[in-house]
Amino acid sequence: MTNTGDTWDRVPIEPQSVDAPLSHAAVFLTLVLTDAPDAADRVRAVLGDVGGLVRAVGFRDLAGRLSCVVGIGAEVWDAVTKLPKPTQLHPFYEVRGPVHTGVSTPGDLLFHIRAESADLCFEFERLLLDAFGDAVTVADETVGFRYFDSRDLLGFVDGTENPTGSAMAHWTLVGDEDAQHAGGSYVVVQKYLHDLAGWHGLTTEVQEHIIGRTKADNVELDDDASGRKSHKSLATLVDANGEEHDILRDNMPFGRPGHGEFGTYFIGYSRDLWVIEQMLRRMFVGDPAGSYDRILDFSTAVTGAAFFAPANDVLDSFGD
Repeated sequence: MTNTGDTWDRVPIEPQSVDAPLSHAAVFLTLVLTDAPDAADRVRAVLGDVGGLVRAVGFRDLAGRLSCVVGIGAEVWDAVTKLPKPTQLHPFYEVRGPVHTGVSTPGDLLFHIRAESADLCFEFERLLLDAFGDAVTVADETVGFRYFDSRDLLGFVDGTENPTGSAMAHWTLVGDEDAQHAGGSYVVVQKYLHDLAGWHGLTTEVQEHIIGRTKADNVELDDDASGRKSHKSLATLVDANGEEHDILRDNMPFGRPGHGEFGTYFIGYSRDLWVIEQMLRRMFVGDPAGSYDRILDFSTAVTGAAFFAPANDVLDSFGD
């Protein structure tokens, strides 16, 4: 992945597979380091071999397109990497609005595992956790799946506005502004649980005005000048100079009907952590303040964590 005018276009930096194609299966695995002796050193050694593990498991089915993006949290960055911290990296800040709260929950390591079949994700995760042993505990494990034509469980197409081509690299990968971390990406994750009964109690027209798109054919709708902004509008960030800042989303539905659990796992990659933070503030606090995103009346955030996904070159160096 390259983009003219940025550091990672001029030096041999290989980003992680942030731009991997949308997959049919995924696992979002959040881990916390334990107080076991040398836990940080053992974690660093395993991270240095993640690329080798992806190749070993992925070779079983080359058409399965197994990939894994590794994110490292602010609180363990120094101990695990022994490198200077990325300039914008910090723990996820709770976003408290007038009605709803974007909670902050524990998370030291994130593994975004993607493949075309669930068995590849399963096998990679199993071997990864075996390698870590008692150096980590699982804070959250969410198994996602592609739902029909990339829809969420609310029935709407998700991820329509993702950047493509060279724009994907421009908006997701750090460049000259933090040259020693060029090719890396900030990552924010949130797990949302849906009140499907309440959502299905709304008319399609009301749902569409909340989302900002038509349900059947995914056409953008203009906000009513006299009403509140839609989810689409609140999640669109335009700066004072009129420039729209994009992020890359690879959200996936998850659920267990037998347990009444239905949700969406949000994952956003960005060149700037502040961009995702501002989008979430607009959703939870509102624009103007108080006019929060009405989707939150039916979708509750139960996790929230931030990470930095360094370039592959950095990960590989941990094994040296």
